[in-house]
Amino acid sequence: MGARKGKKRNVQLTIRVFRGLVSLLIMLPAASALGASVPVQIFPTAAGPVRIQPIYHAAAMIEADSDRIYIDPARPANIAGLAPGDLILITDIHGDHMDPAYIAKLSKPGTEIVAPAAVQRTVSEARVLANGQSMTWRQWKITAVPMYNMVHLMPNGEPYHPKGRGEGYILSYGGKNFYFAGDTEGTPEMRALRNIDVAFIPMNLPYTMTPDEAAAAVKAFRPKIAIPYHYRGQDIQRFADDLKDTGIEVRLLDWYGNASSPE
Repeated sequence: MGARKGKKRNVQLTIRVFRGLVSLLIMLPAASALGASVPVQIFPTAAGPVRIQPIYHAAAMIEADSDRIYIDPARPANIAGLAPGDLILITDIHGDHMDPAYIAKLSKPGTEIVAPAAVQRTVSEARVLANGQSMTWRQWKITAVPMYNMVHLMPNGEPYHPKGRGEGYILSYGGKNFYFAGDTEGTPEMRALRNIDVAFIPMNLPYTMTPDEAAAAVKAFRPKIAIPYHYRGQDIQRFADDLKDTGIEVRLLDWYGNASSPE
């Protein structure tokens, strides 16, 4: 009898250990198909995990359940071997965000494309989502957030990104909100955001803002996690240092190790 009880306890212990390991593996970043330097970020939600794979610069792949979403796939990202998306989001007309050839490569019958009106003039099949508007796609709510320059301007005095032309996106799924800011400074609209779980924030001059300016904007709307992207040439460690002791988790990822050879 004692031996049987001992075996039962051992089986129960083994099951508990196994379940614990499974839970730990779900929470840890998975190995990346694009290389160990670009880890997949996995975020638990009430509807199941959301996996976000950095691709290059401003491009990322977002997966949840059977949904695959791309945002701003553009050269020189290496997209070889990536499966087509169900939804493609484009933020602006500049070539590092809007690349019709890459949109075509990552599309399949039934792929939906969502973008501001300025993008639709080139990518005619895109569905227009204007600044401030929201839409529902499968289990996702997608909200377009204005992105624009206020301080950093072209030599002729015009903004690199005028208000109303481009947009960032909040992707809401399973009770969690993921914000891809696009090419923007720390606008009043960004600073007014609330309940953002993960924020992808640009910081490269002269087009967006400095790491210090980006950190100041993030302190205003306080996402739970802040991840620099679109940061070519900038010191992202400075951004992380600025956010120390704020309670905001900062993740520094390599967005520039996946470039393809020039075509």
